[in-house]
Amino acid sequence: MPWPRPDRTPACSCAEAGADGRVGSRVDVREPCAKTQADSCVEGVASGGSASGEADWDDGRGEEQTIVNLIHGYDPETLREIVDERECTMRLAELENQRSLPVLLERVWLLKVLGRLDEALETAEETVRQARMAGTRKSLLRARVLHATVLQNRGAHAAAALELSHCASEAEGQGWAAIAAFAYRHQGRNAYEAGDFERARESFKQSLFLRREAGADDAELEIALRAIETAERRGSTAPGVLV
Repeated sequence: MPWPRPDRTPACSCAEAGADGRVGSRVDVREPCAKTQADSCVEGVASGGSASGEADWDDGRGEEQTIVNLIHGYDPETLREIVDERECTMRLAELENQRSLPVLLERVWLLKVLGRLDEALETAEETVRQARMAGTRKSLLRARVLHATVLQNRGAHAAAALELSHCASEAEGQGWAAIAAFAYRHQGRNAYEAGDFERARESFKQSLFLRREAGADDAELEIALRAIETAERRGSTAPGVLV
């Protein structure tokens, strides 16, 4: 039975410029908004609105309904998102001619979950370049983490682990607990898929700790706990492990 998806309140693009150490002229679209949901303040991740939540550019602070609807839970064995390919393909077509950084981030995620990994890698590399030129330090970290997850899905686990480790360390050094948790979660998934279940468990535990620090909701923490339990179970039954 798939794990449930978290239910969180949307973030917004109207955060003040410069709040997180910007490297270019773009406002960080993942900063939380001071307005309430009743103010109809929505995330400016893409034209028509999209965001991340458990999608791979999330900072752990919220999610917008577009992407939430594309994730139908998480596979309890692979830990990957469960999606409807038709829905994701339709969403990708809607974004076809848009080139903003938030749209590029979303396109990378969509291409990745659809298994179009060559296109995902090319778009991820373009997204990192754009984030360096016109994004914030936070958006650059998210782009790098997303790039690493594409490497992971392509089987380049060592390269993905190195990039995720750098991202997690940088985010922790800046005191950005939610982004560090995001990086550690994917570091755990990468290690899990590479068969390093002890490393996966430790990364998931660090992600859980940081998500608690960042104020994550109970549903999200439950998913993190289940990931830890899954890594422990797989580790205890792996060849060469004494039970």
